[in-house]
Amino acid sequence: MFGTGHTKPRLGIDLAGGTSITLTAKSTDPKAISKSNMDIATGIIERRVNGMGVSEAEVQTQGDNTIIVNIPKGGNQQNAADQVGTTAKLYFRPVLAVAPSGFTPPAPTASPSATGTPSAAQSAGSTASPGASASGTPSASGTKQGRPAGEALAADASPSAAATGASTAPSAATTPSAPATPPSAADVSAAMTQGTVPPELAAAFTALDCTKPEVRSAQTGPEDKAVVACSQKPENGYYEKLALGPVAVKGSDVSKAQPSLDTQTGAGWQVQLQFNGAGTDAFTKVTGQLATQTPPNNQFAIVLDNQVVSHPEVKNVIPGGSAVITGRFSQTEAQDLSNVLGYGALPLEFTKSDITTVSPALGSDQLEAGMVAGAIGMLLVVLYSLVYYRGLGLVSIAGLLVSAALTYSIMSLLGAGIGFALNLPAVCGAIVAIGITADSFIVYFERIRDEVREGAPLRPAVQRAWPRARRTILVSDFVSFLCAAVLYVVSVGKVQGFAFTLGLTTALDVVVIFLFTKPVITLLARRKFFANGHPWSGLDPKRLGARPPLRSSRRRSPSSAAVKEA
Repeated sequence: MFGTGHTKPRLGIDLAGGTSITLTAKSTDPKAISKSNMDIATGIIERRVNGMGVSEAEVQTQGDNTIIVNIPKGGNQQNAADQVGTTAKLYFRPVLAVAPSGFTPPAPTASPSATGTPSAAQSAGSTASPGASASGTPSASGTKQGRPAGEALAADASPSAAATGASTAPSAATTPSAPATPPSAADVSAAMTQGTVPPELAAAFTALDCTKPEVRSAQTGPEDKAVVACSQKPENGYYEKLALGPVAVKGSDVSKAQPSLDTQTGAGWQVQLQFNGAGTDAFTKVTGQLATQTPPNNQFAIVLDNQVVSHPEVKNVIPGGSAVITGRFSQTEAQDLSNVLGYGALPLEFTKSDITTVSPALGSDQLEAGMVAGAIGMLLVVLYSLVYYRGLGLVSIAGLLVSAALTYSIMSLLGAGIGFALNLPAVCGAIVAIGITADSFIVYFERIRDEVREGAPLRPAVQRAWPRARRTILVSDFVSFLCAAVLYVVSVGKVQGFAFTLGLTTALDVVVIFLFTKPVITLLARRKFFANGHPWSGLDPKRLGARPPLRSSRRRSPSSAAVKEA
């Protein structure tokens, strides 16, 4: 433990703090809530949470329709918790119209002009204003829609995703872009009239107020109908409301998505995505149609939970099922978008039926309470051992300390090795193990005392008591370990922590009784204090009610008498 530097067990959410989310599956088709779909959803959610940079998160299936997500404190905990709840299906819809919602013009600021190289958005055909540094940093500016130069969707021409992966060191092209020029009131007015809103959506589109969270989360609609939706994040001080056409490509047709750093063209961070066979055909068809349109009708909205995550422009038809989204992405934004694209195609819809957040302070209090309970249990066992077994009780106390040291060390190593987290039920399992370990000592001690009661000296009593005590201890520990193993297999969540700790300490009990207790008792039997049955040794024959040893009378045989006379 000290050699590896892992000197403390890893604590679970209920002890260290974090968020526990219970997701309940819903579907209009009861057959859709099956074990296979639940397993798929569990894997997708787990990859989504880990993709957010949250380490050591736990995602487990419980029952037939429930998934438990435990997110430890630290990192992007809140961001990951938000994405865990984003469990609706992912869709690609063509954009029919875009307009600002709740726009408040910001105060104009002076922007120094300089000569720079065109940005990725400019190379895609967007209009940008000077504002980049002379070193060629990508810039963005306001357009007639009142938006910065938007994302562009194009065919993936990179040699490989790995060649431009996230491990590549950032270059000058990846530095943050210059602030966008604030749109004017005329730009906002023009944006309100751009695009074609279907007559059946005109009233809903006009009344849509995306500044209200409850409105943004309430938008919904069938796959084969046009809908209205809100942008996921505010853009330059305002949310965007969009009119979207029927679903063109489903998120389940995305087979792979990953962020990458384009160092060849200087476009900065981008998102590469790959479609499966059905998605490739649908994607090729719809991009061919969008490429002939004018903004904003050439945009492709990525919709998750009825919120528009991104709506890049399509300049040309994209065959082959490989595409790349470029724009003003930071590394975090590219990672977030790739998470949505890669892990957003859940086979079921989920609702958050319970959210429990444990603060580090509350977790510390619970850990302290568990440690106090364990200390009280240990103290009671120690007092009982000293009062009942006296000097022999010191052996049980030493054995308990050895078992506790082994348990603590192994838990510290398992936390780093396999991600084992010590939660409150696991602490409970360790407290129960005190009784199991003490029980093994009692079995062996009582076997020795039975031999002493029969009149046997201590050293032979120790040797004769061991085989019978060994069988009893092994059978008892096997039953406890079997119960722990079955409980671990059939249970989920925190109950598994109790079962794991119980099984671990039961196995360690066998190690301690064989490699510590038995050798120590054998050595102490050679000491006069124990061998002579001192009243404080716990092996006093008189106190135990031992029978006196049988005396055999010697008869002198004739032959022996003759020898003596001779």
